[in-house]
Amino acid sequence: MDKSFHTPHINASPSDFAPTVLMPGDPQRSQFIAESFLEGARLVNNVRGIQGYTGTYRGTPVSVMASGMGIPSIGIYSYELYNFFGVENIIRIGSIGGISDSVKLRDIIIAQSASTTSNYAVQYGLEGTYAPTADYTLMRLAAELAEKHGVRYAVGNILSSDIFYNANPDAAKRWKRMGVLGVEMEAAGLYMNAAYAGKRALAICTVSDHLFTGESLDAESRRSSFTDMMEIALGIAVQMQSKK
Repeated sequence: MDKSFHTPHINASPSDFAPTVLMPGDPQRSQFIAESFLEGARLVNNVRGIQGYTGTYRGTPVSVMASGMGIPSIGIYSYELYNFFGVENIIRIGSIGGISDSVKLRDIIIAQSASTTSNYAVQYGLEGTYAPTADYTLMRLAAELAEKHGVRYAVGNILSSDIFYNANPDAAKRWKRMGVLGVEMEAAGLYMNAAYAGKRALAICTVSDHLFTGESLDAESRRSSFTDMMEIALGIAVQMQSKK
């Protein structure tokens, strides 16, 4: 292991990571994916309990590493993976709260773009408002695989919010009026890091609760429902490798 590549957050070398990294928020979900889907999975990072694994899926090298919660956290890990460890594609796989009436529990949302309440883009010094956007190739593959798996999915704009408990009771209604499908806390930061590094990113999220109907999945239902999303992301990794 080449220690010159270590960062304060990832204790590994570039050879420890595959070109495509699946990135759930929860470290336990990272472990679940590695143990359930990957062959020969080995732990390549566990700094601060952020577990990262690399193995193979259908003969293709794939890594999975948690991001933690929020744009500051995924901002750190995705930046380091893109810029220090040679990762080309990061696919966020997480939960999302439904906002639109068109999405239901267990639906998969493929985030074409990610509006945000974060000030993350200020660092780039842009004279305007940046629109964080998914990589089209990854997004197209996700839609094709969702159809192949026969799962309900929607493609569109989501909200990456810095606020989980919002003091403004009308905030979600205003985003809903603008056609936003759901709300999570990471995708916009990931998309910005990918754009700045010239790499690819996509967020695929499963609707775990709905802000307007009040419906929600329990912990066990989330575990079983999220496997469709995981298999779609793994399928993308295989197809991206075959394109080389």
